[in-house]
Amino acid sequence: MKKYTFLFVCSLFVCACSHQSAYIQTSQREVNQITASAAFPLHISLPTFPSLTMSVIDFGADATGSTFSTDAFQTTINAVSAQGGGTVVIPAGIYKTGPIVLQSNVCLYTEPNSFILFDPDIALYPLYDTSFEGLDTRRCQSPISAFDAENIAIVGYGTFNGSGDSWRPLKRSKVTDAQWKKQLARGGVVSADGKIWYPDEGARYAASLCVDQNIPIVQDDSIWTYIHSFLRPVMLHLVNCRNILLEGVCFENSPAWNLHPLMCTNIVLSHLTVRNPWYSQNGDGVDIESCSNVLITDCSFDVGDDAICMKSGKNEDGRRRGIPTERVLVNNCIVYHGHGGFVVGSEMSGGVRDVEVQNCLFLGTDVGLRFKSTRGRGGVVENIYVHDVNMWGIPHEALVFDLFYGGKGAGEETEEELLARMNASIPPVTEETPAFRHIVIEDIIAKDVVRAAYFNGLPEMPIENVTLRHIRMSAKHGALFRHTDTLTIEDMNVTAAEGEPIVFSSSVKHITQL
Repeated sequence: MKKYTFLFVCSLFVCACSHQSAYIQTSQREVNQITASAAFPLHISLPTFPSLTMSVIDFGADATGSTFSTDAFQTTINAVSAQGGGTVVIPAGIYKTGPIVLQSNVCLYTEPNSFILFDPDIALYPLYDTSFEGLDTRRCQSPISAFDAENIAIVGYGTFNGSGDSWRPLKRSKVTDAQWKKQLARGGVVSADGKIWYPDEGARYAASLCVDQNIPIVQDDSIWTYIHSFLRPVMLHLVNCRNILLEGVCFENSPAWNLHPLMCTNIVLSHLTVRNPWYSQNGDGVDIESCSNVLITDCSFDVGDDAICMKSGKNEDGRRRGIPTERVLVNNCIVYHGHGGFVVGSEMSGGVRDVEVQNCLFLGTDVGLRFKSTRGRGGVVENIYVHDVNMWGIPHEALVFDLFYGGKGAGEETEEELLARMNASIPPVTEETPAFRHIVIEDIIAKDVVRAAYFNGLPEMPIENVTLRHIRMSAKHGALFRHTDTLTIEDMNVTAAEGEPIVFSSSVKHITQL
């Protein structure tokens, strides 16, 4: 991550004497410079805050981590917001806390050497109605959340740890013998086949109630209570908020997804470190869902699922919400482990459009660029521009479009399972049919990958109007294209150790090679 100097920019806020906080290092000028060359109009303003500053220590926070600081954190946040806004300072130290809720006009600043540990006691995280994996459901309150707030920021140098290893199911196949024994020593229970660890019997039972990934079908309130531990929260959940800045800090070890802005607008993620164990179940980095005007710049991701992901709701719930993710710029980010470096879907039923990814590096991600959906989603993904991305050590595809996505990570599904879906009868095109179109991918280097590219559209709705330009890939297997219409390939050099470098199936129509 690049080093950057302290910048202080004063800017008048409408009818108020607010300024960019002295604790914020990203300047409005820097944001403007990055977004000026975006492939679509993108106007983002950093939040501004009054000069009022309060420390959580003054409200009783314990910097030794011996006692809970939840009340001190929340009281300080509420007090600053009640006085019109300002900055809440978390000094160096170790803090144990339950969930906290951000309020409008509050900048949360973490000093160097500050560590905020969210206690794993599930009783601290009540259930509430929300959305997870694109569906309306119930989940636990997130460690950090905000609802209908504006002008909010988390900045500085601190680390937020979600104690996710106490919440997440753990697959035996993903860890060493020593790690498995350590997890069993925590207590909990193991599935009947001995392959999955759960924190308690309720979580194990909840898994049997899921017919769609991690969303249990429950009618009785007593069952919701019984399966409480299964309903693990995302680390940071921002709902219907605007003017958001997350800068400089580290978010790690989340119970489920790490960062989840939902139906938010005007968002900047800058110089963040986002990490989860590589084996963490649903351990996504950031999921931008039904949001607009977003900048993700100079961030580092090392996670257990998709790293930088665009979503907009799932199936009927997502279509009913009807809010696309749009006008997003991903700039100068690095991704280490992750199921995908940059990902669209699979929950994209409200649509994804006007997204640009540039100057990124993927090192060891399961897949590099990953576009995924399936029948039943509906929604349109269009106007995606990816360029100047380098990849190395990719154990599956450097580039994949999979419209037969089955809910598993790369390499976790058998060929028989995939073929069973592909060989099903072809349905008519309806509102449930997803569409991917108008996508440009250029100036890509991918070395030491297993398969260069894999396009697998739907026969009733092929992937449409994709341009691949100035691409260099060396792989064990080459590129395979299925169910694609209007494909332009210009200056694409694929070196395959086995088989043909580029293969077009009979289902690919209107190919232009330059």
